[in-house]
Amino acid sequence: MTKIGILSDTHNYLDEQVFDYFKNVDEIWHAGDIGTNEITNKLKKFKPLRTVYGNIDGHELRAEFPEDLIFEIEHCKIFITHIAGAVGVYNQRVREIIKQEKPDILVCGHSHILKIMRDEKFKLLHINPGAAGIHGFHKMKTILRFEIEKGKPQNMELIELGLRGKI
Repeated sequence: MTKIGILSDTHNYLDEQVFDYFKNVDEIWHAGDIGTNEITNKLKKFKPLRTVYGNIDGHELRAEFPEDLIFEIEHCKIFITHIAGAVGVYNQRVREIIKQEKPDILVCGHSHILKIMRDEKFKLLHINPGAAGIHGFHKMKTILRFEIEKGKPQNMELIELGLRGKI
């Protein structure tokens, strides 16, 4: 069993509560719009980190991290990207990757809208953790925590870090 913490859209703000909520995870996944490498450096010092860059991320983050990340963990194929589109009607680039790679889980960010939904059309679990930062239109800062065991995601937890405007 592998325990995962997911966040996205930190936009150069990392809530310190993340370290408490992710203290027992095995690795952290960040779905882009990081802000600066200070954020990823803190996360990498804390736990193993898998991340992609987002549309607001500059050349330093784009040089260090990919646009797309595809890997397997616990017999489960994961695809992480920042901008995917709506469930079932993904943008053309993402749709082609999904058709070719056939991931079990798609993790994305960008919309700042928390969504955990089964996509029957593409036979995957669509996960958007919402936004963990203080910039954007979301009201609540959110992150996710869950486990993968024998190819199955389980024990998904939504964690609210507080209102976006509150630091």
